Amino acid sequence: MSDSATHHRVLVIGGGNGGVSVAARLRRAGVTDIALVEPREHHYYQPLFSHVAGGTARASITVRPQQAVIPRGVHWIRAAVTGIHPDDNAVSLDDGSRVTYDHVIVSPGLQNDWSRIPGLVEGLDSPTVASHYEHALAAKASLLLRDLTSGTVVFTEPAGPASCAGAAQKPMYQACDYWRATGVLDDIRVVMVVPTDTVFGIPAIDRELERSIDAYGIELRTGSEVINVDAAAGAVVISGPGGDERLSYDVLNAVPPQSAPDWLKTSTLPHEGDGGGFVEVDPETLRHPRYPNVWGLGDAAATRNSKCGGALRKQTFVLAKNVAAVLRGHEPAHRYDGYAVCPFTVSRSSVVWAEFDDTGALKPTIPFLPTMYRENRLSWIADRYVLPWVYWNLILTGRV
Repeated sequence: MSDSATHHRVLVIGGGNGGVSVAARLRRAGVTDIALVEPREHHYYQPLFSHVAGGTARASITVRPQQAVIPRGVHWIRAAVTGIHPDDNAVSLDDGSRVTYDHVIVSPGLQNDWSRIPGLVEGLDSPTVASHYEHALAAKASLLLRDLTSGTVVFTEPAGPASCAGAAQKPMYQACDYWRATGVLDDIRVVMVVPTDTVFGIPAIDRELERSIDAYGIELRTGSEVINVDAAAGAVVISGPGGDERLSYDVLNAVPPQSAPDWLKTSTLPHEGDGGGFVEVDPETLRHPRYPNVWGLGDAAATRNSKCGGALRKQTFVLAKNVAAVLRGHEPAHRYDGYAVCPFTVSRSSVVWAEFDDTGALKPTIPFLPTMYRENRLSWIADRYVLPWVYWNLILTGRV
């Protein structure tokens, strides 16, 4: 429960990667009186969910108590936001309280809209449908994919905005590698449904992924989406360029449609006419153009970059620097460059490390290695082992 009437110098909405790490950066910059609003008891490292589903990580290593990651000196308000009122500098919470602020950082992430696909909610209760976009369901997906020895498996990527949409493909490649190693891949029909015209949308990355798709014999359905799930019959309806197709499955790994939280959509923070409901921001400073004490961060911000956790490290650096500057009476001087990254686990031991900016141009972290995006073992080690350690010990503590 939060106090019935509270005010904070900086209020952070969302206790995920963005919210926790920006709060930690602000504390390191000397900012005091920071509160963070987050209702969940547990904090998850979601990039490993695809490894869980793919059988290369345990679900238990992806979660820690939320209290353990709240930065020292930051007040945790354990409640959910039900409304934001920027004209009053206030936020309403589900416990009936109201919190006011000098500055607010909006970083709630996206919500999973399971019910937007008819039959999907019911399907998740069936023994053959899972999703690695939820912690418990990722473990379910791991068992389903491990135990499959023949039949048809369908992987889906939703249309519209999604958090690291490319992550929809990651368990598929790992599962195919496992099935090939155990000698059953030829007996399994693998179908991947993507809404885009190509597998990813950046030619160099497309070429790398297409090599794996061809090697595993995956049926790629581009420009398509699943519009209905009939779990009782074990079938999905796929809408694509050639019309609707009903396809039977033995296992379905579904990634749900996603959107901004409902309370954000109905606020005055999105740009007028923005059906997605994302926080309007200057895409470089991350400051709201109409409310100068409102800042947007991560998937819920209307930036131009691909929505992914890999964009947050640079975003939180820029935003923390700019908020700290404004609190000292200066103008925001730091700029976010649109960087995003998506490590594609194309096998159980190699990764295609896709780094790019908001124009789709490749943007390697190490400029003198321009082809580091190509499938390699070193990127796998970084994705599976190095980055989780960096996340828990450096990113969430505001050190990198």
